[in-house]
Amino acid sequence: MIQLRDLCLSFGTQKVFDHLSMNVNPDQRLGLVGRNGSGKSTLLKAIDKTQHLDEGTITITGKMTVAYMPQEMVLASEKSILEEAVSSYKEVGGLRERAHVLEQQIAAGDNNALEEYSEVSHRLSELNVDLAIAETKKMLLGLGFKIEQFYTPVASLSVGWQMRIVLAKLLLQKADFYLFDEPTNHLDIVAKDWFLEFLRYSDFGFMLVCHDKYFLDELCTTILELDRGIGTLYYGNYTYYENEKEQRLAALRSAYEQQRKEVEHKEKIIAKFKSGTRSKQAKSMEKQLDKIERIELPDDPRAMRFHFKPTERSGRIVLEVSNLGFSFGDKKIFEGVTFSIERGEKVGLVAPNGMGKTTLFNVICGKYKQQVGTVNFGHNVKHTIFEQDQTKVLDPRKSIIEEVLDNCYNKTEAEIRGMLGSFLFGKEEIQKKTKSLSGGEKNRVSMVKVILQDANFMLLDEPTNHLDITSKEILLRALQQYDGTMLFVSHDQDFVNQLANRIIELTPDGIHSYVGNYEAFVAQKHGAHALGLSSHGETEGVVVDGKGGTVKSGKEDRSDAAKREQQNLERKIAKLESDIERIQCSFADLEYGTPEFDTAQEELLKKQKELKDIEKAWEALQS
Repeated sequence: MIQLRDLCLSFGTQKVFDHLSMNVNPDQRLGLVGRNGSGKSTLLKAIDKTQHLDEGTITITGKMTVAYMPQEMVLASEKSILEEAVSSYKEVGGLRERAHVLEQQIAAGDNNALEEYSEVSHRLSELNVDLAIAETKKMLLGLGFKIEQFYTPVASLSVGWQMRIVLAKLLLQKADFYLFDEPTNHLDIVAKDWFLEFLRYSDFGFMLVCHDKYFLDELCTTILELDRGIGTLYYGNYTYYENEKEQRLAALRSAYEQQRKEVEHKEKIIAKFKSGTRSKQAKSMEKQLDKIERIELPDDPRAMRFHFKPTERSGRIVLEVSNLGFSFGDKKIFEGVTFSIERGEKVGLVAPNGMGKTTLFNVICGKYKQQVGTVNFGHNVKHTIFEQDQTKVLDPRKSIIEEVLDNCYNKTEAEIRGMLGSFLFGKEEIQKKTKSLSGGEKNRVSMVKVILQDANFMLLDEPTNHLDITSKEILLRALQQYDGTMLFVSHDQDFVNQLANRIIELTPDGIHSYVGNYEAFVAQKHGAHALGLSSHGETEGVVVDGKGGTVKSGKEDRSDAAKREQQNLERKIAKLESDIERIQCSFADLEYGTPEFDTAQEELLKKQKELKDIEKAWEALQS
């Protein structure tokens, strides 16, 4: 068991923990939620003993082993991927390294190394190294590595891929309890699905910081909310937490309102009789009033508030990519990539794992030099880039205000301070060094820099990384209203689904383009596969020329797969229609302008949008 007792911690005037106490059982699956800066990552570090506390104790009882995965870390290693992962088996890893050194010495003629090599080999045979290597390979494959990558040096990998090795090593330790700080940030959709299933059927407990509602719903049986130093437990998944929190808040508002009316009534009586014959009764009532413990409503949490200004109009063609190819040495990443993006499109770039999506994005952005083909931006296009790895973008020596001032020299300091304020950076906070910021805070600083460019074409690489759920939704709404053009990469399926009006998929056959959101993309792919279509180059839905020329199929009948997809969409449509009717009927019992009315209104709009999107997917499948 992990026992937290009276934890207190402050950063300046901000209380992170205010006498926080709780017990965490070894098999508990606990989701840790709260706004960016509420102390989620800090709590994990405190349990890991890497964060000092002002007061309080953390005790891990019995022989319980706890493993911690931070948001980001530099994996400085000269080993191959496989060897680095195998090193999580501490004795096995060390002995294998020693055996490798001894083999080199023996090959060089050093016979004195033979005896030690024999001892090392004997010990390795006792430890069942083959099983350890097999388990390691299985873990690496699940996290998206390919067999041919196993002997690639770790140092040659991006931070994202290195973090997958960190995750693999952590899971191979087979700890009793895990502390996961946003473990899905560097996983694509396929790897996220594998990781979710791995955790679903694991027998260890964990404390999980994650901004993916689906993960929290599917995996967690308890939610701990951190808010202004206080921890509140909810015994259910994330959806239960949202509903229960709203009910608790509604009950608190009701009790507050009732108490306010009672207090006002008594104050009127006291004022009326204070100087009259009943003054003694009035004074007694006044004393009783002073003893009442006043109910306090929580302050509305600070939320990002911003919008994009109208952009300067670009030409019709914003980006044109023609016959693009790229290789690392002898390894071909992609070739013959051709597509164009028109003004006003919001294009999501997706690809199967290891297909070169990130490389393609970096070539378009100019981070990698073009080798074959061309990338041309259209007339009057002003583009800006949001990069996934903020540690490479932000200068750790600079404060927040210095970082933004040095990158947005066409803006006044007043404008910059105003935008930083909109992203929750106050007068004191803007003086913090960027190296001390959390992942979510770094994301917000970089998004401020992007917005202040006044660009009409945005290239966004994982813009929701590290953002809390509320901030993600606010960013999504702002990007939906942005009147410029957008090309973005995101592994957040819901984010892609709600933002994209076109999907470009990079495949071994080249570029395939689909009109609509992510659900429409999946439906069109299923429909095309079911009809036996095979197209190469750029395709628009199931079209070959990217301009609307429909592929004709000789097969009149749909396959069972297409029918199942159609039936699935029709079931979703029926449920959404039923939900919408229920919400509309509920307005008869709700008072306009109340929080309950606003919540119902927001839910109605969300359901109507979902219905519209799924109907589009259904129509695409019919075509």
